[in-house]
This record gives sequence, C-alpha cells and structure tokens, in this order.
Amino acid sequence: MFAHFDHSNFHSICNQLAAADTDLAAIIHNYGYPPMWSRPNTFESLVHIILEQQVSLASALSALNKLKEAIQEITPARVLLLTDEELKACYFSRQKTAYVRYLAEAILNGQINLTAFENQPDDEIRTSLIKLKGIGNWTVDVYLMFVLHRTDIFPIGDLAAVQAMKKVKQLPAGVTRDEILMITEQWQPYRTVATMLLWHDYLSRRKG
Repeated sequence: MFAHFDHSNFHSICNQLAAADTDLAAIIHNYGYPPMWSRPNTFESLVHIILEQQVSLASALSALNKLKEAIQEITPARVLLLTDEELKACYFSRQKTAYVRYLAEAILNGQINLTAFENQPDDEIRTSLIKLKGIGNWTVDVYLMFVLHRTDIFPIGDLAAVQAMKKVKQLPAGVTRDEILMITEQWQPYRTVATMLLWHDYLSRRKG
C-alpha cells in the first residue's frame, strides 16, 4: 500500500510537521489547519488540473464549469465530440484543447487507466502521464497530491508553494531550485502536507 493521507490522519500529520518545524507551526498558529484539498480520481479532475496550468484558479474553474454546462458530464467520449469552436466557447485555448483531447484518447484506448494508478508507485504514474502531450511534472504532482493523496510530493514547479516557502523560511531572492528541494527534505515523508500548509499561508496572506 502506498503512503497516503485522508481526513483521519491529516491533522496529526500537520501536527507532526509543526513539532519538527517552527515555521510550519507558525502557519497553523496564525491561520489554523489548511483545507485538505481533494478531488475524485476522474477524467474531469485531470481536465481541471490541465486547465489550471499557468492561469488563475478562478479562470480554470470557470472554463471547467462552462464545459460542464455544455456536456453535463465531463467524460472522454463527450469531450471528443466537441469541435474546436465549441471548446473555444468554453474558454479553452488551442493548446489546452489539444491536451485534453490527447488525454481523452489515451483513456479511451486504454493507454491510461486512472483506477489502476491507485495501486501504482508515484514514479510509474509519472512515467505514464508524462508521455502525454501537455502533461508535465506540475500536472502530475497536483494529481498525486489532490487525487491520490500521496504523502511525499513537493511541486517545485508551483509558484505559490515556492513563494510561500521563501517568505516563511525568509530565503534570499536568489535561492536555487536545488537549495529549495534540499530544505523540503526535512519534511519527508510528508512533503505533500507541508506544501498544503505553505499554500494555506500563501492564500491566507493574500486574503489578509
């Protein structure tokens, strides 16, 4: 069984991280526990993550909702029936139209099996997904974190997580990617939950 978190152990993992790292403890002290971000293991969830690439969460959600309005249920077969124009009307860029179609085809032809991923190690899942055009490490990281609840992922390509970490740890502007990854090693085997604490800090500060 692969290490994962759920509602029964999420807060206790937060507490373990806080006990080992005063900066993470300060986030819980200031803002409470983070939400346990979670999505079902469906084609729709992966489409949502692809839509979130390099745009605001609000505009990604708005495109997802528009798509849902157009086809009711977001399935590979239904998406493949839509024309470029129809997807454009759902706020899909040309690139994301292509990416979502590649994914839909890969699921329909059996190249990708989302249910099977639940019993595969992170690296195998990454290797399978990264073969698809438009899916990179960030998309895989978010899928592993939000959907499969794997405990030990730090999404180095995520701007908000990196910015929050620089702020929380008071890191110099020129800190390198490798130095950041080295700091995250102290949070093993719970880097996913540590990242959720960083996102919580980032979003709470922006609200504040």
